[in-house]
Amino acid sequence: MAKEKITGLFFGSFNPIHSGHLIIANHMLNYTKMSEVWFVISPQNPLKNKNTLLEDLHRLALVNVAIEDNPGFRSCNIEFHLPKPSYTITTLTVLAEKYPERKFALILGADNLQSFNKWKNFEMILSDYQLFVYPRPGSDGGPFRDHYAVTWVDAPLMQISSTFIRNAIKNGKSVKYLLTDKVLEYVTEMHFYKKM
Repeated sequence: MAKEKITGLFFGSFNPIHSGHLIIANHMLNYTKMSEVWFVISPQNPLKNKNTLLEDLHRLALVNVAIEDNPGFRSCNIEFHLPKPSYTITTLTVLAEKYPERKFALILGADNLQSFNKWKNFEMILSDYQLFVYPRPGSDGGPFRDHYAVTWVDAPLMQISSTFIRNAIKNGKSVKYLLTDKVLEYVTEMHFYKKM
């Protein structure tokens, strides 16, 4: 039976992209109907501290070096060119218009599903898109956990966070194995996250 062509959209700041992101994305490729995973790099979130956020192009470059050896992965900078703040529904609409031959789905953690009712036009997303949800410590998905649009994926439970990695680098700790070798090399050469 031919694999249904679903393109999974994995949204994030990726500040920086780490092994946890890659493990989850690879699990989605191997254990769902997805044929590709796109890492959608989000621009500045008005609710987050801009001082700790690398420039958009640096975060895009880090994603590209992290995924370059996996043909099932692709980076996507479409939100760099959309009005701020960027809403997922807007991004989905633009992608659907640009790639009408593709079937897009969302990849998100159970913590994001739990607060999904706060997303702009969340009802439209639920009616038009499939959500592939991976477990997060302390989150059960909330009121949408049994929604027909939600598919739970038994991906490895990840407690690695970009915040932890940034703080470790700032404090002179090793982040080997938390980042791919090429991402670590890029971050080290550019002296990223040394001062925050």
